[in-house]
Amino acid sequence: MTVISPDKTALDLDRANQHLTNANASQIVAWAVETFGDGLVMSSSFGIQAAVMLHLVTQVKPDIPVIWVDTGYLPRETYLFAESLQQRLNLNLHIYQSPMSPARMEALYGKLWEQEDVAALNRYDAIRKVEPMQRALRELGATAWLAGLRANQTQHRSNLRPVERQGDYYKVFPILDWSAKDVYEYLMAHDLPYHPYFDLGYTTVGDWHSSRPVTADDDHERNTRFRGLKQECGLHLPESDGESESLDSSSL
Repeated sequence: MTVISPDKTALDLDRANQHLTNANASQIVAWAVETFGDGLVMSSSFGIQAAVMLHLVTQVKPDIPVIWVDTGYLPRETYLFAESLQQRLNLNLHIYQSPMSPARMEALYGKLWEQEDVAALNRYDAIRKVEPMQRALRELGATAWLAGLRANQTQHRSNLRPVERQGDYYKVFPILDWSAKDVYEYLMAHDLPYHPYFDLGYTTVGDWHSSRPVTADDDHERNTRFRGLKQECGLHLPESDGESESLDSSSL
C-alpha cells in the first residue's frame, strides 16, 4: 500500500493520472483509499445528485469521513434529504459551520447575496463555506479529499484531471467524466433518491437564496446559482495569487 503521510509527501500527479486513464469511478475511489489511507475524506453538499458519490464511495470505504459544510441557509428539504441519506448509508458525517452566525454576518455586512457585487458573494462564500471547509480538512487530518465534480458542469471543471492538487490537499474526482445520463443510470441501478428539489425543476441546489429552477432562457444549469454572476463557490478553486480573478470568472 502506498500511503501519503500527514506531511503531504509529494505525489507525481502526471504519473497518477496516467495510471488512472482507463479506471472507472469505483477503481479511482479504491486507488485513492490505497494511496491516502486515513488521510482521505470526502465532501458532500447534499445537493441534487449527492446520493451518487455518497453511495459510490461508501461501497469502497464505509467509514470515510464525510464533510458537510452547513451554511445555515440551506432549504429545509436539504436537511431532511441529508438525514435520510445519513441513516440509509450509515454515514460518518462531520458537519461544519462558520463561527460567525447568520444573524451576526447580516448585521455586519447586510444580506451579501442580494448585493449586485461579485465581491460581496465572494465574501459570503469565504465566511460560510471556505473557512469551515478548510477547518474541517485541518481538524480531520486530511491529505486528500474526494469530490463529485463533473467536467461538463463548468469551464473550470472541464480542465481538471481525476487527481489534482489544491493548496495543501490532493483532490480526487471519481465521476469527472460522467454525463447526466451516467448519473441517472447509477441512481436508478441502486434505487437512490434525487434531492426533492429535482422535481421542482432544479438541476443544482445550494442555499435557498441563491438557487432557482432552470428556465427556458438558461443556456447552462449553473446560471441558476448566484443569479448567474459566478459559477463556483470557492471550495473547488485553486489557491493562488489569481484566486480572486478565478472566483469572479469561473460551477458542485
